[in-house]
Amino acid sequence: MGPDDQVEPAAEVARIGADPGAFETFYRAYVEAVQNFVARRVSDPYLVADLTAEVFLAAIDAAVTYRQARGTPIAWLYGIARRIVASEYRRGEREHRAVGRLAGRRLVDDDDIARLEQRIDSHRQARLLYQSLDLLSDGERAVLELVALDGLTVAQAAQALGIAGVSARVRLHRARRLLRGQLEGSTERSGGPAANPTHFLEVRS
Repeated sequence: MGPDDQVEPAAEVARIGADPGAFETFYRAYVEAVQNFVARRVSDPYLVADLTAEVFLAAIDAAVTYRQARGTPIAWLYGIARRIVASEYRRGEREHRAVGRLAGRRLVDDDDIARLEQRIDSHRQARLLYQSLDLLSDGERAVLELVALDGLTVAQAAQALGIAGVSARVRLHRARRLLRGQLEGSTERSGGPAANPTHFLEVRS
């Protein structure tokens, strides 16, 4: 069962900012998906924990604006997570902010870190693809990330980005065409299928 098999009604999502019980239910339903989203982009387990915490803190703040018409809860959360991860990259040296970092690290113990390290390792190929996305425009990259890396449908990716479905499909087509040749070339240079991340370009309609 995936996260969106447990979709919360809009009114219930809106309650997570005021009702601790509603938030706990929502958090348990979606935390693994958000951790995976971040682990596909970040290789430090502490940073995965920190950014996951930031995603849910931002979700609490934004909960009152949630509407199902904007997409499923997971597409909504991925939209938030994408902005937070992008902001982290823009920080350059990623200086530690005491309050934000402590908030994430309170959520994890040694066993949690071990599990996050395993998750990070399992997403190694996804990060190889992520690092190759500099070939693309920002719009093309955003759609491809959400569809090929994060498993959203094209419609859900469009919802997460706030664009029309037709625009998402056009961006995705361009991105796949540009990236496939580059990745296949790098596979030949690096020596075979084990290093080949091109299967991430297969998408859900």
